[in-house]
Amino acid sequence: MKRIAAVLFGTVTALAALTVMAPRASAAPGPPDAPEWWFDTWHVQQLWDSGARGQGIVIGEIDTGVNAALPALSGRILAGRDFGAEGGIGQVDRDSAPFGHGTAMASIMVGRPADFGITGLAPDARILPVAVPLVGTTDAAPNDRLGVAIRWAADNGAKIISMSLGGSRSPEQDSIPCSGDQQDAILYALSKGAIVLAAAGNDGDAGNPVEEPGVCLGVVAVGAADSSGTVASFSGRHSYVAFTAPGVNVPSLGRIPGQAFSGSGTSQATAIAAAATALVWSRYPSLSGPQVLARIFATLDGRRTTQDPAAGYGALDPYAAITATVPADATDPVTAEVAPFLARWRAFATQPPVPALSPAGRAGASTGTFVVGAPPG
Repeated sequence: MKRIAAVLFGTVTALAALTVMAPRASAAPGPPDAPEWWFDTWHVQQLWDSGARGQGIVIGEIDTGVNAALPALSGRILAGRDFGAEGGIGQVDRDSAPFGHGTAMASIMVGRPADFGITGLAPDARILPVAVPLVGTTDAAPNDRLGVAIRWAADNGAKIISMSLGGSRSPEQDSIPCSGDQQDAILYALSKGAIVLAAAGNDGDAGNPVEEPGVCLGVVAVGAADSSGTVASFSGRHSYVAFTAPGVNVPSLGRIPGQAFSGSGTSQATAIAAAATALVWSRYPSLSGPQVLARIFATLDGRRTTQDPAAGYGALDPYAAITATVPADATDPVTAEVAPFLARWRAFATQPPVPALSPAGRAGASTGTFVVGAPPG
């Protein structure tokens, strides 16, 4: 099996300093020509004032690393880990482009108001940066070690694991939609209580390939929509898309101080969804991961009972997830789908060692096989 992982950059445009002087048409933060419109739609200031700011939540960001030296990110970035550098921490962005994918996603999630007014959605959350050697980084490697990175994030305090990345899967080359090491790592993270999110993919209008880890069981795969709620043409169309989040014309900081960009992609949508999940969990800190997801899915804008390949089950709405009354026994489709696999995984993980059989007893013995199949649809 061959897998080539690549960060989902989408379309990125540098923000010009002159935009600061343009008249502002929205109360939302960000530059006038790329405002963070979801702040108005979701009444973010009201959520912050009510105490939902992401406090107490660590987001494990598996990406290119984060430039923790940016003033807007000061005090928000934990040490993390760099799996492309022996003994390295995640506080260096390994992106070879000025955009700085990992730094950009971190600024969307937790950045303090900075250049162009760009502001993170969950300012009191913390980022645990986990750098992996992806295509487009200075330390790119054939093995991006994503499965190991997921386990490490789960073991080091990440309540939410955000992966604004993906690699295409081909039936001609790959026997199963999600590689075994990644699926096992995701089940491990879920067993530790984490919520796992990943990008749905940016090739919905270019072949629409299956993307991992978005396709993996237990992952909340996020699609991208614009300010009108229309799903972006590039956003992946798949049976595993969970919901959409803002992912068009999203401003973010670059890894180089003083540089900022406006970008579109399911990367940005995933980062925003991770930050929104942090807001919900900080408002209801006693809830489990599945209970947080149940609130989110029960309050999706335009909520559907059946999944749509483009829009999933609806559009993310953290304001409703925080303020609405949700039944105590509410569930979500992602947790429901992975539940039997997770139960089986836990059973195998906790089994005592099996005594070795004698050669005579071993003849003809078989433990059977277990393969994670494609999701329905």
